[in-house]
Amino acid sequence: MARLFGTDGVRGLANDELTPELALAVAASSARVLAAHDRSHRPLAVVGRDPRASGEMLEAAVVAGLTSAGADVLRLGVLPTPAVAHLVTELSADLGVMISASHNPMPDNGIKLFGEGGHKLPDGIEDEIQLGLNAPGPRPTGAQIGRVSDVTDAVDRYVAHLLDTTPTSLAGLRIVVDCANGASSVAAPEAYRKAGAEVIALHAEPDGVNINDGCGSTHPEVLAAAVVEHGADLGIAHDGDADRCLAVDADGRLVDGDQIMAVLAVGMAEAGELAGDTLVATVMSNLGLHLAMKEHGITVRTTAVGDRYVLEELRAGGYALGGEQSGHVVLPEYATTGDGLLTALRLLSRMSETGRSLRELAAVMRRLPQVLVNVPVTDKNTVADAPAVKDAVASVTAELGDEGRVLLRPSGTEQLIRVMVEAPDADTAQVAADRLAGVVASVG
Repeated sequence: MARLFGTDGVRGLANDELTPELALAVAASSARVLAAHDRSHRPLAVVGRDPRASGEMLEAAVVAGLTSAGADVLRLGVLPTPAVAHLVTELSADLGVMISASHNPMPDNGIKLFGEGGHKLPDGIEDEIQLGLNAPGPRPTGAQIGRVSDVTDAVDRYVAHLLDTTPTSLAGLRIVVDCANGASSVAAPEAYRKAGAEVIALHAEPDGVNINDGCGSTHPEVLAAAVVEHGADLGIAHDGDADRCLAVDADGRLVDGDQIMAVLAVGMAEAGELAGDTLVATVMSNLGLHLAMKEHGITVRTTAVGDRYVLEELRAGGYALGGEQSGHVVLPEYATTGDGLLTALRLLSRMSETGRSLRELAAVMRRLPQVLVNVPVTDKNTVADAPAVKDAVASVTAELGDEGRVLLRPSGTEQLIRVMVEAPDADTAQVAADRLAGVVASVG
């Protein structure tokens, strides 16, 4: 049986791959599995969603599935994914369900699950839930059927939590925030304003179909133009469910997740808050991040691609900061998952504390040119292990030395080999990547 859960829950084209029938079954199985693991009380679930149109349909199915399995449900409405994770703990819930496809186009949707404490579910629990889809248990009747109620102040609770984690007033900062017409359209402008900043909100009028449409973290060029136009100190770009954050400096230059982590890591190290003087990043993080951290005496621990792997390493080592180049940044002291609003507030606080511009702070890291080439192949694993490919990688790696890096890996979802090369200049990186891609294509 193909695994239903990906690295970030269940995702697909809404009402096609991700049907209401599947959503109902996943929700019901989740409630039964959690109840089987703890029979001491009736399960309680919180359910949130982003504003895409299919979320209304899928929310109804999820709520029906949970209550049919005997779980009580608190509907949170439209709010960011990290807010759902936080409210699992604040509301003493056993399960959190977020209906969102993050940065994906509007027709897609997804189901993300959080267990007790707001943590993503382990693979083993997800596998139990999948097995339970075809083996439904007895259905409760009468008073044992779950009940549903609404949490009308869910966004206010989340914003209050964010403000509690913000150490410095943001007074004097003018920011532009692009909400991607997504889940942060209310929460983000409100949080930044209450923290003291002057806020100009873009794409904060979701209508169910305009989420991620030419805006947000997948289109930072829109934000860059607005920052320059309004003379703002910086811009913040969120994705559809606001679990990530990218930034733009006052000159309209992109500041990606690696650079944001570099800024935060140096600040936390100076304050004695960076546990083990260690940052956790994925193999896709730019070599410039590694070089910058080395200069500041900070160790970088590397994981596979995916924020769940970053989270696992953070928890295993007790570390205080980790994330991805894409802008998923995790601060375990304050959140159990990537939180774009929390990340932005910490970045803004660093600016206020130091009196330095984002451009000055981000200069702690020099981003090396990075070229990524996707090569279609017949059998990705066979090609990746081919002697000719390994020899070519070793040769290019030796030529680049300490000034560059090669990463060749099979795609997790397609018959592709991803060839990534970093080098001191873009031409060198492109030539090396094309050379390796040619070898891969000839083998595959």
